[in-house]
Amino acid sequence: MARTFAYCRVSTADQTTDNQVREIEAAGFGIEPRRVIVETVSGSVAAMERKGFAKLVDRLEEGDVLIVTKLDRLGRNAIDVRGTVEALAGQGVRVHCLALGGVDLTSAAGKMTMGVLSAVAEFERDLLIERTQAGLLRAKAEGKALGRPSALTGEQQQSVLTSRAQGVSLGILAKQYGVSRAAIQRVEKRR
Repeated sequence: MARTFAYCRVSTADQTTDNQVREIEAAGFGIEPRRVIVETVSGSVAAMERKGFAKLVDRLEEGDVLIVTKLDRLGRNAIDVRGTVEALAGQGVRVHCLALGGVDLTSAAGKMTMGVLSAVAEFERDLLIERTQAGLLRAKAEGKALGRPSALTGEQQQSVLTSRAQGVSLGILAKQYGVSRAAIQRVEKRR
């Protein structure tokens, strides 16, 4: 017989999951208190990496139903949410989201909804990348120095280049200047 579970999550200890539990009950789902999983963890942590959610997944069996009030209870990242829903669907677990009209995200309509949400998330990510690249180009055009400041002064960098030309190893120079081998390699790349 199918069992129904609820996953309720908040990000900080000063928040409560009471409203989520009430919303699930108001939607007509009678869930035994032992099947209501409550967790305080940031949504930026992947669902499968959360202790409470991972224990929940271990308890779920084929035919079970998992209820969440909103998709962001599963995660902030659309890719993570989609992966979580697909993993649960692979176990034969249906996932219902109340904010989406109670739609079963593992059904055909739910998969379409997830596809649309994923496309929107990908679009937003692409826009963010475009804005970031435009900002970097503008900063370069204005002559602003980008990236991490060098650990070595200009004089030290010139000395490193001279020493490298003479065959001195990366390790010896790194030790001499108190920096990593990568810092010495960056001096050579910038040349």
